[in-house]
Amino acid sequence: MELTMAKIHSLERVLVAASLVVLTLLAWAYLATGDSSGGMAMPMSGAEANGWNLHLLNLSVIMWAVMMVAMMLPGAAPMIMTYIRVYQRRIASQRAMAPTWVFIAGYLVVWTSFGITAAVTQWALHQTTLLSSAMGHVGPLSGAALLIVAGAFQFSHLKQACLGKCQSPLGFLMTEWREGLAGAFIMGARHGVFCAGCCWALMLLMFVGGVMSLAWMIGLALYFLAEKLVPWPRLFSHATGVILMVSGVLVATAH
Repeated sequence: MELTMAKIHSLERVLVAASLVVLTLLAWAYLATGDSSGGMAMPMSGAEANGWNLHLLNLSVIMWAVMMVAMMLPGAAPMIMTYIRVYQRRIASQRAMAPTWVFIAGYLVVWTSFGITAAVTQWALHQTTLLSSAMGHVGPLSGAALLIVAGAFQFSHLKQACLGKCQSPLGFLMTEWREGLAGAFIMGARHGVFCAGCCWALMLLMFVGGVMSLAWMIGLALYFLAEKLVPWPRLFSHATGVILMVSGVLVATAH
């Protein structure tokens, strides 16, 4: 019986890992096709423009939600795989698939909410012509300001506190553990909040490099993952902060 349960637990971990890979690849494939832009930059007027603006907002929400899955799920994988192992050890007689997916759901709810907020912001910027196009980027001075803000945030206590929670999956679970499905959802959501607290300023740089820039998305996703894995996170964050602030000053000076 013990051997059978061990095999079940091993199979559960493999299935969860494979599902994360598939879900992430599907999200990136959607973004890579460019279908989410949907030809969004066509100016109109009157009632037709009102309908188009609503269509633009809907497309932006979908695009940002998929982007959050593509960019943030890989970085959460170490936490998710640690969660399923801890759950399996704590309750050896039960399967851990359902609680693990509830944990993932809690995490994605937070980032989807962030994505909806970003989509509304993008739509508002487009309405005020502060974006170069519906799926474009802000002007040089606004971009410079975002670079400086994101760089300064790298030195903040909030950044380091949230990053510390994200870097230690086992430490997070030991201090945040809650039983049951509701507990799994709350833990996933709390991890999402800490992750958002760590990454929100850098995520706003999408408006600098271009909201639909696939290269920008990949670069930020790789950075978020590296930030959680490097052995010297504070130095890594501070170096990034210096680079961002200097870049912001150079961009502002040039314009």
